[in-house]
Amino acid sequence: MNPETRNCQNCKNEFRIAPEDFEFYEKMEVPPPTWCPECRLIRRFSFRNERNLYANTCALCGQNIISVFHHDLGFTVYCQPCWWSDKWNPLDYEQDYDFSKPFFAQFRELMRKTPWAALMSDYVTNVNSDYVNMASHSKNCYLTSHADHNEDSAYASGLKLSKDCYDGTMVQQSELSYECLNVTKGFKNVFSVDCENSYDIYFSRNLVGCSNCVGCVNLRNKSHHIFNEPYTKEEYFKKLEELNLGSYESLMRVREKTEKLWNKFPQKYYHGAYNTNVSGDYIHHSKDVHASYEMIGVENAKFCQFLSTKPTEDCYDYTEWGDSASLIYEAIVSGVEISKLKFVWGVRSGSRESEYTMHSTGIKNVFGCVNLRKKEYCILNRQYTKESFDKLKAKIIGHMYEMPYVDAKGRIYKYGEFFPSELSPFAYNETVQEFFPLTKEEAIKQGFRWRDPEARQYQASVAASSLPDNIKDAPDSILGEVIGCAHEEKCNHQCTKAFRLISPELAFLRKMNLPLPRLCPNCRHYERIKYRNPMRLWKGSCQCAGADSENLVYKNSGGHPNHDPAEHCHNGFETSYAPDRPEIVYCESCYLAEVM
Repeated sequence: MNPETRNCQNCKNEFRIAPEDFEFYEKMEVPPPTWCPECRLIRRFSFRNERNLYANTCALCGQNIISVFHHDLGFTVYCQPCWWSDKWNPLDYEQDYDFSKPFFAQFRELMRKTPWAALMSDYVTNVNSDYVNMASHSKNCYLTSHADHNEDSAYASGLKLSKDCYDGTMVQQSELSYECLNVTKGFKNVFSVDCENSYDIYFSRNLVGCSNCVGCVNLRNKSHHIFNEPYTKEEYFKKLEELNLGSYESLMRVREKTEKLWNKFPQKYYHGAYNTNVSGDYIHHSKDVHASYEMIGVENAKFCQFLSTKPTEDCYDYTEWGDSASLIYEAIVSGVEISKLKFVWGVRSGSRESEYTMHSTGIKNVFGCVNLRKKEYCILNRQYTKESFDKLKAKIIGHMYEMPYVDAKGRIYKYGEFFPSELSPFAYNETVQEFFPLTKEEAIKQGFRWRDPEARQYQASVAASSLPDNIKDAPDSILGEVIGCAHEEKCNHQCTKAFRLISPELAFLRKMNLPLPRLCPNCRHYERIKYRNPMRLWKGSCQCAGADSENLVYKNSGGHPNHDPAEHCHNGFETSYAPDRPEIVYCESCYLAEVM
């Protein structure tokens, strides 16, 4: 089959459907998409609320709870023990299919009726971790999300298999981590990015196997370095004491100097290792994965994000989870031994051969259902025999072509489209904003909802500028203060205006000899993810010009086996470094020649 170029129904831009894409769609028995890959991703993301939590009330037991669903939505929300109990039956909310209405209009009615679990977390394996979402096996954790198997940690997203970690993003198998992004197997890593297997490092980037380093970049198996300069052990610790990193003022000085140094060294065009035939970013131990992002142990996937654990394979347009998943198309936050799923949100635990279903577990042969548990042959939460199910399902698919749903922007939803964003219980700034930021006006113009922050009744009792400079001078009484965020809601970071410290956090900062934060957790999160590359790819070429980088900022230290030392490297690639970014971007061969 030949490749085809089509125009996206949403953004009107051209996108390409490759021969292997057509083969996958045929295998999944779905029509080719009418939206481009990025618009499909944004549409899926509009159903993923990771970090916004609200006070709510369980509609079954009356308990006050924390939920991803705002109380003004009109959704029926149960606490997790009630949702998983036998006190209610999802089939009690069944509907007959009405061929006088579009499928998605009827599906929306079902969404409004059925009870929803307050959080997408495994409450059975979480201990003393009430304020976590999309998390499991958490102990003594607070405001962590997209996180599993962690202890004594807070304010983190993408945290895995870690302990005593605060304010982190994409941190795995680490301990005593603070303000880090994309760090693996680290111990006492502070304000560091893209580091692995390193300990006692501060303000460092792209370190592997290093220890006792401050303000370093692109080092391998080095120790006692400051701003990439080597010191003896005695000199290093004397210099470290002089840097006085327990002082906020000193810390900010070191941070500013470090960030200037980082951009004077080349970066590899993508983050990843141990791969075969991949494109995208943050990909490891994977094979035949393309246009994808943050993957570990995945094979044969395209347009996917946040997947891990072998054997996750044969997937397209699949955002988050994996854990032994196969033949998945247009799905989000779904996983654990699932297969042959299409157009699903929050489907897990051995579910198979189902379509257009939300927040269900252990299902098989289900179409158009919400909040089911261990059911088979159901449509709109009504039970059928196998024969009647197959017959009605085929008829509904035909009806979706004949009477498609049309949203407020005039976009047409026939069979083969993911859920319209109009059906999402979440606003744009609760979901997609982190990855594809828009203003309120832009989001509304594109057909999304926007949630304005609620008026906050509290007042700061101490300004960020009035906090003690050194952690040694921070009294226990600081735990009783409401600290004003230094951004004062003048940013685009969903600033909460003020915040409190929690007791384990203060103990952690004292143990690590780090100053009190001046920003609220939301602002800290958004400042940190500036160092994470976006979910977009550009055509790029290696900026190694022979003896130097193209911009003449970096002088190459050795020979590059893939090209003559006097010649410009000819390697091209797809990269998530935009053309206007300040980094010096090298191909893998040239990069490794400089850091090994």
